[in-house]
Amino acid sequence: MKQLLIFVRKEFYHVFRDRKTLLLLFGLPIVQIVLFGFALTNEIKNSKIVICDYSKDVASQQIIRQIEASNNFEIEKAIWSQSQIESAFEEGNIKMVVVFPANFNNDLQHLHHAQIQVIADASDPNTATSLTNYVSAIIRDYQQEIIGRTSMPLQIIPETRMLYNPTLAGATNFVPGVMALVLMLVSVLMTSVSIVREKEMGTMEVLLVSPINPFLVIISKAVPYLVLSLINLAVILVLSVYLLGMPINGSITLLVAESTLLIFTALSLGLLISTSTNSQEGAMLISLMAMLLPTMMFTGFMFPLENMPMPLQIFANVLPSKWYYIIVKSIMIKGLGFAAIWKETLILFGMTLFLLQVSFRKFKIRLA
Repeated sequence: MKQLLIFVRKEFYHVFRDRKTLLLLFGLPIVQIVLFGFALTNEIKNSKIVICDYSKDVASQQIIRQIEASNNFEIEKAIWSQSQIESAFEEGNIKMVVVFPANFNNDLQHLHHAQIQVIADASDPNTATSLTNYVSAIIRDYQQEIIGRTSMPLQIIPETRMLYNPTLAGATNFVPGVMALVLMLVSVLMTSVSIVREKEMGTMEVLLVSPINPFLVIISKAVPYLVLSLINLAVILVLSVYLLGMPINGSITLLVAESTLLIFTALSLGLLISTSTNSQEGAMLISLMAMLLPTMMFTGFMFPLENMPMPLQIFANVLPSKWYYIIVKSIMIKGLGFAAIWKETLILFGMTLFLLQVSFRKFKIRLA
């Protein structure tokens, strides 16, 4: 028994001396419970909406105050025209517009019924449905409140309009997210093991002493996966259009160009991982941990980013897939052009240049 306790104590020493093991034992559960605790929820909070109030009367102001009091909404600004509504949705910063018609309170008091128009961005059908349900519930509560005060059969009818996706097809949210996930995961994973494989096989020395420039070796590792990723993109688009009925309302040339930019970004990240590790297993593990879970959780196609604490929303900005997801939805679903996505494009381009520069600096032309 004494010998058993000695070996048990020795094993504890090994565990406590290994920081990686301690990180897996205690760090991973903490991170997972915090992330999933904030992300895995059906409730949508702090969604940015705008109000278009043509009536500016007592009733409309009371409903607006109740919407403001809800933690589901964050009123971004007030607008006054149809053109401003379209521009607000095209900017991609808002999820819904609530429109109060002129003489709203007058119709309610004299005709005993009035309408409120609710326009939602249905490119994300789940979010659009939830937000319209939240607003409808607030309107019903207000209606019951004034009926209790006046004892008259008053009725407020929310007229719902789903913009960009009137049928609430799930593919409009699913396809852009899968495109980002597949292109990022395949490009990063495959490229990350390319240089490490040469190190393990002992052929890196041959490549380094060959007449070719060492930096061209890095580029040559990325080219095959660029071609294969473009084939993947073509397959995804064909299946999305002809099998899932996903529309491409914008320029397909622009969509392919933006997808190619994301592939370059992913390849650059894969090369950085490849030049920073010494084993294929380590490169694959880092690639999966760095791409799979963050892309699924912080891109926005599975869990609304508005639900998450501000530090996690800031972290999402460093993921290329978030910006690509916005780009794809703007082109495929909203039919917008380059003028609407130039900021996201510039961010992806900057990420690519940064990752390539760091990869070149970390690439060792001499093996120890």
